[in-house]
Amino acid sequence: MARDRIELAKVLAAAEAATPVESLDVVARNLRDRFNARYVSFLFVDVIGQRVVRVGEEVASQRGRHAEQIPLAGSVYDEVLRTQRLVRAGDSGLGHRVVAPVTNRGDVIGVLELTLTNATPQVLRRVEEAAHALAYIIIADRRFTDLYHWGQRTTRLSLAAEIQRQLLPSAPSCEAPQFTLAAALVPADAISGDTYDYTLDYDTLHLSVTDAVGHDVYSALLATLLVSASRGARRAGADLSEQARQTHQALSDHGPEALATGLLLRIPLNGSGAQLINAGHPWPLRLREGRVQQVPLDVDLPFGAPSPHPYRVQHLDLRPGDRLLLYTDGMQERQTETVDLPGIIRDTATEHPREVVRTLTAAVTAACNGHLLDDATALCLDWHGTLPDPRPASPPSRSPQ
Repeated sequence: MARDRIELAKVLAAAEAATPVESLDVVARNLRDRFNARYVSFLFVDVIGQRVVRVGEEVASQRGRHAEQIPLAGSVYDEVLRTQRLVRAGDSGLGHRVVAPVTNRGDVIGVLELTLTNATPQVLRRVEEAAHALAYIIIADRRFTDLYHWGQRTTRLSLAAEIQRQLLPSAPSCEAPQFTLAAALVPADAISGDTYDYTLDYDTLHLSVTDAVGHDVYSALLATLLVSASRGARRAGADLSEQARQTHQALSDHGPEALATGLLLRIPLNGSGAQLINAGHPWPLRLREGRVQQVPLDVDLPFGAPSPHPYRVQHLDLRPGDRLLLYTDGMQERQTETVDLPGIIRDTATEHPREVVRTLTAAVTAACNGHLLDDATALCLDWHGTLPDPRPASPPSRSPQ
């Protein structure tokens, strides 16, 4: 074990010493040196979770101009991402083909693929550890380079799509002891202003799903106002009612046609009671004990619409074991009304939320033959409930050194 830690420390140190665009090469060289690995490559999951894009040393140097794109459905990569387990994908005269997940806190970044001449259980375990280390390296380095952005893109983005994409959290999935969540957004041919957002405080999970009116750059700019105002209020410590007021005011200041529906949620991690504001948005769906039902809510006017009263903060009945789905109307507009959202939620009840939103967005995309008239967004939350706090009530005292 000590030797393994030393090897991982060497990988991290080598990645730190290299430029951010050389991180993949650093890990590949380490695996070749340690295990005589060959054909080492990394495959990114694209932004809507339908394809993987292969990135090797030559592709990285060419900035992806000849990157191989592979459909996920039915592939070994799909199996690895779904199960989050290393898979031996076959043996040949060249060695043992191995594929390992590259994931951090539920955020599926991609897979590491390589060929090994020796695939003992100990070697496979160390490959898994190297793949996990690669996830941390990519997360640290993607702040400094576009390499990891183009690696996730299988089509060229319009200006509106670029704006919309930058508004989203950098990770579409997150795991913690109290919850697991995942989100996905399938953009319409003409961007329609959908966004989702989440963040975790010391004691609270914050969630939102919003849908700005209009299309293309106009809707993307409204979404920018919406998300920026919401995050600004949240980060300043405003309560949920004030967060909604500031979000509404940001749109109101920009004309009568600046409107957006949305759900704002705050869920205390101690289980003391979740709160929600509904600004003209579709009701969530909740899976509880095998039954899928709408969560009935009072509905206030959309953000930006003149209203005779403040936004109402409502109690959200959320119990351990519940699965909650927030979505925009693009999941059920006229093109996609045949998509059975409750049925899909029931059928995927044992799957990770990441697989739930991927199944939902794939169904919506198929129903529209790949050409959506409205953005379709889904955010799936599994609420596990509170766990005993393992930390001491106060930091232990330290002896003088």
